[in-house]
Amino acid sequence: MNYLEFEKPLAEIEGKAEELRALAAANKEMDVEQEAAGLDRKAADLLRDLYQNLSPWRKCQVARHADRPHCKDYIEALFTEYTPLAGDRNFADDHAVMGGLARLDDRPVMVIGQEKGFDTKTRIERNFGMARPEGYRKAIRLMDMADRFNLPVVTLVDTPGAYPGKGAEERGQSEAIARSTQKCLEIGVPLVSVVIGEGGSGGAVAFATANRLAMLEHSVYSVISPEGCASILWKDAEKMREAAEALRLTAQDLKKLGVIDRIIPEPLGGAQRDRDAAITSVGRAISDMLKELDGKDRKALITDRRKKFLGMGTKGLAA
Repeated sequence: MNYLEFEKPLAEIEGKAEELRALAAANKEMDVEQEAAGLDRKAADLLRDLYQNLSPWRKCQVARHADRPHCKDYIEALFTEYTPLAGDRNFADDHAVMGGLARLDDRPVMVIGQEKGFDTKTRIERNFGMARPEGYRKAIRLMDMADRFNLPVVTLVDTPGAYPGKGAEERGQSEAIARSTQKCLEIGVPLVSVVIGEGGSGGAVAFATANRLAMLEHSVYSVISPEGCASILWKDAEKMREAAEALRLTAQDLKKLGVIDRIIPEPLGGAQRDRDAAITSVGRAISDMLKELDGKDRKALITDRRKKFLGMGTKGLAA
C-alpha cells in the first residue's frame, strides 16, 4: 500500500499491526491477535475520519494515487472481446489513448480511454496519460467508426491534461482537441463518460462531452490543475490548496453545478483500497447510463447532448 501524505498516521497504525502479526508468525508462542485486532479497529476508525470530509486538495491527491485502477484495468475487467484499434491513420499511434471494439454485458460498444501507466516504464510509454494530437485524432476515428456501425461509445477519462510539448503544438494540438470535442457533439449514438481519476482541462473535455457524464467520488475535473492555477493567480505553485478550493473541481461541487450527472461511490479509503469494488461500481454506472439512453433516436441524442452543454453556466440566470 502506498500512503498519501495525509495518511501517514494511518500508515503507522497499520504498520504496527503488520509488525505484530509478522512477529507472531516467526514466534508461534506469541499471542498478539487481540492487540493487532485493536490496532485494526483503530485504523478503520481513523480511515473513516480521514475520508469523511476530504478537502479539494486531498481529493486531488487521491485522484492521482498511483494504485487507483486505470483505464486498462477497467477495460480488462468490465469488457469482453476487446479488440484494440491503433493509430490515427495520419501520423502515429498515441499510447496515451487506448480504445477499440468490445462488449459490455454482451452489448457491442466502442470503448476509448486515457491510460497513465502503472510503473516507470509504462508511464513513460503512455506519456503519463497526456495525449498528443494523434491521440485525439485516434479517438475521432474510433468515434466515427462507432457512429457508422451504430455502436454506443464509452469513454474513460484520466489525464492531467493534453501534452503541451513543442512537437504536439506543431502538429496541431489545440485543433485536434477542438475536433475531438466537436465529434463528441456530432455522433448520433449514445455517448457516456466516466472520470475515473483526473479530468484535466481540454484534454478531458475532448473525451467527456457526453450524453451522460459520471465521476468517481474522489476524482477531480477542472479547467486547469491546482498547481497551474496557483502559478497563474498567485505566482506561487505552493498555493495549490487555495486554488483547489477555488476551482470547484470535486465531484460533489460539479454535481451541484450541473456539470456531471452522477457520482459513483468509492470504497472507504478510495478506489485504490478495493480496486475490484470500484471497478464493479463503474461498470454498473456505465450500464445504467446506457440504459437511460436506450430508445432515443440519433436526432434526440445529438440535440440532448448539445442542449446539455450549451445550458451549462446558465443556472439561476434570468431568462
